[in-house]
Amino acid sequence: MTRRCGFAAIIGAPNAGKSTLINALVGSKVAIVTPKVQTTRMPVRGIAMAGETQIVFVDTPGIFRPRRRLDRAMVSSAWAGAEDADALLLIVDAADLVADPNSPGARDTRAILEGLKDGKAKHKALIFNKIEGMKRTDLLPLVERFRAEGLFEDIFLISALKGEAVSDVLAWVAARMPESPWLYPEDQAADIPSRLLAAEVTREKIYLRLHDELPYASAVETEKWEERRDGSVKIDQVIYVQRDGQKAIVLGKGGATIKLIGALAREELEKLFDRRVHLFLFVKVREDWAENSEHYKEIGLDFPKE
Repeated sequence: MTRRCGFAAIIGAPNAGKSTLINALVGSKVAIVTPKVQTTRMPVRGIAMAGETQIVFVDTPGIFRPRRRLDRAMVSSAWAGAEDADALLLIVDAADLVADPNSPGARDTRAILEGLKDGKAKHKALIFNKIEGMKRTDLLPLVERFRAEGLFEDIFLISALKGEAVSDVLAWVAARMPESPWLYPEDQAADIPSRLLAAEVTREKIYLRLHDELPYASAVETEKWEERRDGSVKIDQVIYVQRDGQKAIVLGKGGATIKLIGALAREELEKLFDRRVHLFLFVKVREDWAENSEHYKEIGLDFPKE
C-alpha cells in the first residue's frame, strides 16, 4: 500500500479543547491540559497512525485578541501552523456557544472564521466539541449556521474528553493526507524534546494547583538533564515568577506547595518516560521573563517586535 504523511493543524479559541483533542487523536498525552484558557503556549506536534497514513497533528495556542508580547507570539504561531497545514481542524466549544453567543470564546471564533476566508489550507473541517449532555435541538441550528459559511468540507460533533466520534475525525484527516514517506518512526507519539515536555508537565501542575492565585505569571525551564547509570534521570527545573509575592505562593507554607507540585509532576514524568525521575524544582523571581527573547526561543516561538 502507498504510504501517506502530512500535517493537520488544530486551531480554535482558548479553552475550546484543542489539547484534549490532540491527546485523544494520538492516543497518549503529548499536550498539557488545564481548565485555564491559553494553557498552550507553543505548537506541539503529536503523531498518529491510521493504517499506512501518518498524521502529524499540530496543537496550536488558542487564537484570541492579543494584549501582551507573549499573546502576540502565541497567536502568530497558531496562524502560521494553520497556513502550513495540509488539513485544518477548527474546534469550537459548542456548549459555550449555545450558552452565550456573545462570550469571549464566541467572539474569538467569529474572528477566526474571518481569518480563514483567505486561508491556504487545502482541506478544512469544523469540530463542535464538548457536546456531552447537549440537546440535538440546540446543536442542529448551530451546525446549519456554520455550514452556511461555506468554509468547511465536513462538520463533526464530538466529545474529545470522552473520545466520542474522535475516530471519525482521524479517518477524515487520514483520507486527506498526501502521498509521502513517513517523517517519524511508527511508534513515536510526539515531536517535542524531553526537556521541554518535562517543563510543560510541571507547568501543568502549577496551573492546576494555583490557577486562581497565579494567573499566567509563571514559566518553567528545564535547566539541567542528567542521565544516571542506573537508568534514571535527574532533572533540575526553574520556575520563574514576576514578583516576590508570587514566589511565596509557589513555595507555600513550609515549602508544602512546591513539594506537592514536584510530587505530581514526578509521578507523571515517570509514566511518560517509563523510568525513575529525580525532579528538583527551584523558584526564581524574574520580572521580565515574559519579555526575554531566550524564553521564546526555548519554547519554539518567534520573539515579536513591539
